[in-house]
Amino acid sequence: MSFTNQKNFSSTPRRLALRGDLLDFTAAPRWGDTDSPAVRFDRDHWLLIEGGRIVGRQAHEPDASWVRKDHAGQLVLPGFIDTHVHCPQLEVIGSYGTELLDWLERYTFPSECAFADPARSRTGAEVFLDALLASGTTSAVVFATVHKTSAEALFEGAAARGMRLITGKVLMDRHAPDGLRDDVVHAERECTDLIQRFHGHDRLAYAVTVRFAPTSTPEQLAMAGALCRADASLYMQTHVAENRAEVAWVARLFPEARSYLDVYERVGLVHERAVLAHGIWLDETDRRLIAERGAQVAHSPSSNLFLGSGLFDWPSANSSGFNVSLASDVGGGTSLNLPRNMLDAYKIQALRGERLTAWTALHAATRGAAEALQLGGEIGGLSVGQTADICVWDWASGPVAEVRDAAARELHERVFAWMTLADERNLAACYVAGRQRV
Repeated sequence: MSFTNQKNFSSTPRRLALRGDLLDFTAAPRWGDTDSPAVRFDRDHWLLIEGGRIVGRQAHEPDASWVRKDHAGQLVLPGFIDTHVHCPQLEVIGSYGTELLDWLERYTFPSECAFADPARSRTGAEVFLDALLASGTTSAVVFATVHKTSAEALFEGAAARGMRLITGKVLMDRHAPDGLRDDVVHAERECTDLIQRFHGHDRLAYAVTVRFAPTSTPEQLAMAGALCRADASLYMQTHVAENRAEVAWVARLFPEARSYLDVYERVGLVHERAVLAHGIWLDETDRRLIAERGAQVAHSPSSNLFLGSGLFDWPSANSSGFNVSLASDVGGGTSLNLPRNMLDAYKIQALRGERLTAWTALHAATRGAAEALQLGGEIGGLSVGQTADICVWDWASGPVAEVRDAAARELHERVFAWMTLADERNLAACYVAGRQRV
């Protein structure tokens, strides 16, 4: 697999037509439905792209004014949206033997300290963003580090690739090692500068980024809430109720709060642009609050399994009416590839006695994530007017998958087998705003 030369983007045709099996969603599929009217599948169709946006989809071959890319017999999906992932944690992925709090102390924090160096931040961002694209992810909500330069590197790297990226410098002013703590005044100044320089420019957006409640003082949490109130277009990302020991620690640190989520609610951090990672150990009151505020939970299945954090109750989230998107949470997660995370999400629900369909899993990584981020008009689908963030996948890679694919009797069975067996080796091409990047 190779990446296109960044200097050759000007050669991208203005009018591009892609042929393949087009699959996306017109609505949210119901839980458990394998035959869903929300699924839009056009076998052997052409997707027309002009000026980086989708302008049509049709069965007949377009005329000679279009540059045609023939992906016949391959699966064409919207680019995936990873709603929770850590740029600096690639080098600690697959580290042995810890739960969440030990993981942070032993692996995560030492890795993040290196990102104080601007050159290290730039190198890390380049590798990370290319790895996202090579996994079929074209948009992401990303944790940088506490260092301003780490957020700058991500913004600049994403702009160079034309990607939709939401990130921000991490806020931590306690319970973290030297080199990873800031203070309220300095952090606010750096956030304000980053917001002014990057938020709303190109396809970039700023997220007020609270690591998690234990690593911020009440004063810093209040400052983060004030930033959100001052500009309702800002996102907010943090962790909540991931691990039982973490939940107990939060209760000791914030005895006045009703719950872990209530720590954030009290300072105005739970709102319609809030991305709350994990949310395993929420109660019914928490779930109702997330729904009322229009926030979302970024479900991180491979991380939850790998760190032994718990089994996310997706049906209860649906019953409560809040948005669930899909996330890799690398490096606690074990792969940037979202189909591999979909498979882990299926396993989690199976352990709970439920069955996750391919449609619900795929929707959470495409249209569902886009709508939860208030970006449904731009990303997450293959509809006219949307940005042409598109990935082309082989239905099967290798003899086992080929045998399974050939035996599929109907669409959900085929897509579920793809979801179960596919990884980044299935990715044939990745287009960002109509430009081929992989």
